[in-house]
Amino acid sequence: MIGALTGTVFYKTANPIILDVGGVGYAVHLPPNQIDRLAIGAKHTFFVHTYVREDAMNLYGFRSREELVLFELLLTVAGIGPRTALLVVDRGVKDTTKAIVESDVAFFTTIPRLGKKNAQKIIIELKSKVGSVRDLDLSDTATGETKEILDALLSMGFDRKEAIAAIRKLTAEDTNLEQKIRHALKLLG
Repeated sequence: MIGALTGTVFYKTANPIILDVGGVGYAVHLPPNQIDRLAIGAKHTFFVHTYVREDAMNLYGFRSREELVLFELLLTVAGIGPRTALLVVDRGVKDTTKAIVESDVAFFTTIPRLGKKNAQKIIIELKSKVGSVRDLDLSDTATGETKEILDALLSMGFDRKEAIAAIRKLTAEDTNLEQKIRHALKLLG
């Protein structure tokens, strides 16, 4: 499976673009708003979902890991295919997760290919899962000191969401790793 591609934009149409990676041109489908912002010859990295069917294999690319995770969550909803999921992701991760949490059916029905029933399905099936998208900035892509603090708290048996919430509350007054872990432990109680 392909997890990410870094290359230069060789050709672009409405969808897909052709991304030249080491002399090989990959056809990558992107959210429509992202295509408009790409310049031919510019170098970009995309997180990739490989969608395989009997008759086709398509690559779907995203600028952020959060977009990829949202796309993959949308694909778990019966009746939502990759083209529709791409249009939903195009509306933005924050707006989409907010619409799911707030049960905003109207948000989804403005998206082409999505009717009221599928909008309701998305909300019902993903409401309990959208936290995983919101936590990504720390849990899946944390680096350096933040990751060390998170790992330390998880190894002490704290819940991932609680640990992430505590890390977000740390202040600039905590200057070293040990102080930050102590402060996080106090916040966790």
